[in-house]
Amino acid sequence: MPFWLNRSILLILAATCTTAQQPQKHYEKIVVTASPIEPVIDRRNQEVFERTLFGRDDQVFHLLDAGINAGQHEGGGKSVEIRRFGYNLDHGGVNGGLKVLVDDVPQNQTTQGHGQGYLGSLKGFTPELIKEVNVHNGPFRAEYGDFSGLGVVHILLRESLPGQFTARIQGGNFGARRGFFAWSPDWPRSDAFLAYDGSLTDGPFVKPLGYRRDNLSANLTRRLTDTRSLGLRLSAAGNDFHSSGQLPLDEVEAGRLDRFGSLDPGDGGRARTATVAGYYRLETSSQAVWKLDAFLSRSLFDLYSNFTFFLNDPVNGDAFQQHDSRLQQGANLQYLRPHRHSRIQGLLTTGANFHGNQNTVGLYSRQFRNPTSIETLAHANVTNGAGYLQDNLSFFSGRLQAGAGIRYDIFRFAVRDLAGTDFTGASYSGRFQPKFNLGFMPSLRLPLTLHLNYGRGISSLDARGVVSSPGQRHLATTGFSQAGLSYNLRRLSVVADLFFIDRSNELVYIPDDGSLELLGPSRAYGYEVKTSLQLTRSLSLNGGFTRVMNAFYRGTAPREYVDRAPHFTANGGLTLSAWKGWSGSLRMRAINSYRLDPLHAGLRAAGHTVWDFGASRSIRRGLDLQFALDNLLNRAYWETQNYFESRLPGQMPFSRIHATPAYPVNVTIGLAFRFRGK
Repeated sequence: MPFWLNRSILLILAATCTTAQQPQKHYEKIVVTASPIEPVIDRRNQEVFERTLFGRDDQVFHLLDAGINAGQHEGGGKSVEIRRFGYNLDHGGVNGGLKVLVDDVPQNQTTQGHGQGYLGSLKGFTPELIKEVNVHNGPFRAEYGDFSGLGVVHILLRESLPGQFTARIQGGNFGARRGFFAWSPDWPRSDAFLAYDGSLTDGPFVKPLGYRRDNLSANLTRRLTDTRSLGLRLSAAGNDFHSSGQLPLDEVEAGRLDRFGSLDPGDGGRARTATVAGYYRLETSSQAVWKLDAFLSRSLFDLYSNFTFFLNDPVNGDAFQQHDSRLQQGANLQYLRPHRHSRIQGLLTTGANFHGNQNTVGLYSRQFRNPTSIETLAHANVTNGAGYLQDNLSFFSGRLQAGAGIRYDIFRFAVRDLAGTDFTGASYSGRFQPKFNLGFMPSLRLPLTLHLNYGRGISSLDARGVVSSPGQRHLATTGFSQAGLSYNLRRLSVVADLFFIDRSNELVYIPDDGSLELLGPSRAYGYEVKTSLQLTRSLSLNGGFTRVMNAFYRGTAPREYVDRAPHFTANGGLTLSAWKGWSGSLRMRAINSYRLDPLHAGLRAAGHTVWDFGASRSIRRGLDLQFALDNLLNRAYWETQNYFESRLPGQMPFSRIHATPAYPVNVTIGLAFRFRGK
């Protein structure tokens, strides 16, 4: 670990299992790092994901416990809607954005068929292959650019597995079954694996979800010398699903529509993705490190939706298809060099990024899943190049740490219209993003560190909106300030911070109806607290919450408030580890009721509190029995809620709340096998 991370707070929360023949302890670590880079970095290591029985792939967000609230629109097949710091990020890319990467491969898709920064590619990774997840609160690191305004989730995958052969089979209610199978050979000077992950579930819906997911992953990392390594990763994924969509709550409450019913038989989607990536790492004699990676990705995506039912077409309905056919390529070069001047130590980080997108994106009217007319169709080309520099210095034996950085991004947006809707054109835009960090420890005897951090992040706009609205801003900015403290005793750790967020005007393309919407400028502020307590050697308690005091649009009269996101997000967990061969956890996540309209406070989405339980028992060496109860108390709640106008047959149009039901209690049982350890 670099020296500038030397004020780390280790929150040891859990373990996994022991074996009957030879006890082996594993620990689930959440590392809350107080550094000048930023006041809070949350890390989840691989044991968290090894022990979790995933019934749905979006459960990864439920394990992060970083003030991130995520909910489904379509029961599992579609990308989640993400809400953080009082902002609704849609599917990850608006209102500042949450940047998600998997081994440096960006997952947010710009100018996507179903929304800017869409995170649907996350369906293609397998939880058992996760090595570590780093969660960054804001845009405090210069290495991250587009969509990083409200934070970064960087998922790092394993290079090999502990056993040469690994398998997990599991099943549960709603017709759920899943299998994971991996081969990881014990080759000299090489780390490798080949893995398959397949799952199928119908969900609790009247119209079976039929959600099938197939993922194939491979890695080969070759240690060329003690200081040089070369890696190659391959992944291919496919998912198909039928969905019930968002239902009008007044129809459910009146008993005319089942809570898990549907209104459009064609709703659902399908996606296909494939990615190849290469990684090179070189460590020099001066302890400097060079990193170079590149990737090429191809994806096909079709989503079939109907939000407004018969609002615009009382005869045939408003069903539509969104299409995205995409080729992506990218490269990252990074140089890290520790340096020392007298008693001042430092770490210099500099690098460059390139990311290109060429995609054909379309919107069609449909009957069932057959397109009937073209609404929009265009070829979009978005290119993003960037360079950055950041230096972090340590003074007075680490008591004072300071850092500053700068990043510059330039974008080229080009659109060629294919349907005669006048989208054709090209435009350039660039922006500097400053970073500043300060950390101070008043006394080496007192485990207390104070932090002050600022960063400006950017989020790009849909290329079609850029081209069709010349003269408007093409890049929205997020100014994120954070002040905090961390305190660490042997058994108790606490991290607390205040945050202040300023958002610039943002012009967002709404692909559902082809319109443009101007959001902002806006402001939000509040505070966070996270803590961990080691009760006994085997029992620990952790928790945290994010409280947004206010989130509003500046310069509005009467004042308009930022809507569609909770102002209170909480999590907690009681974890048992390595106790007579057992491990387990009881986890809680909660949000408060939140407004659905900028002006009318009475139009609100209901909050919820959900409990999940999991346990694991080692049967014998290399064989574990696992059990999970998601939504343990069978809470009836809605994952996403939105307020807009719609119409059903025989009705007049009117505005109402539409929602997606959450799963009731979900029971899963699994067996994990490991053969021929290394």
